[in-house]
Amino acid sequence: MADAVRPEIGEATVAVLEAQGVKVEFPAAQTCCGQPAYNAGYRSEARAVAAHFLNVFDATSGPVVTPSGSCAAMVHHGFADLFGNDPVQLRRAQAVAARTRELSQFLVHDLKVTNVGARFNGRITYHPSCHQLRGLGEGTAPLALLAQVAGAELVPLAGAEECCGFGGLFSVKLPQVSGEMVARKTANIDASGAAVCVTCDPGCLMNIAGRLQREQKAARCVHLAEVLAGSVQA
Repeated sequence: MADAVRPEIGEATVAVLEAQGVKVEFPAAQTCCGQPAYNAGYRSEARAVAAHFLNVFDATSGPVVTPSGSCAAMVHHGFADLFGNDPVQLRRAQAVAARTRELSQFLVHDLKVTNVGARFNGRITYHPSCHQLRGLGEGTAPLALLAQVAGAELVPLAGAEECCGFGGLFSVKLPQVSGEMVARKTANIDASGAAVCVTCDPGCLMNIAGRLQREQKAARCVHLAEVLAGSVQA
């Protein structure tokens, strides 16, 4: 989704990493991690896409950083399930998973950085994606980074840990339920008084941003990388 729909997320991710002295390589052959097919129950199709992912990243060295908690969770947990009966592929999957980090995890836990020199003059709030929070068990790193954004007032979001309703194919299969969930999320964002809602997943971002726009709310939804790269203005 970042590559095809919101390339500015990828660009901001590279900018943030390079500002910390990280040499970034982008393997051109990479594709989806296979999570959409996996979530839909198409295991053989998901396995084929995941195998390609492994072929690409197994040939690299160093951390594999993604601006998506969902993708990171898929590599860590979904791959182990898909290749559970294939010892050779499972070892490769485990090796790549051991190097895979969501962006905020990499900055805070690996680089030991919370202040990247970002600035935003205004009120911000944070929506933790389900895969980031529950799949990766990561709830503190994004907040630690946002707390150090100069000029920003970080305010709590009511019902922050509730799903936004995207849920990958869930929003397609059950649009009415999904719509009610995201409506509650945008109502809470509006009530927070924040100018922007920050998230770490392109899926959540598109879902929340779309609803905010349709409701003609003043708040926007942006990716953490965009805030850290200084590409979001009040």
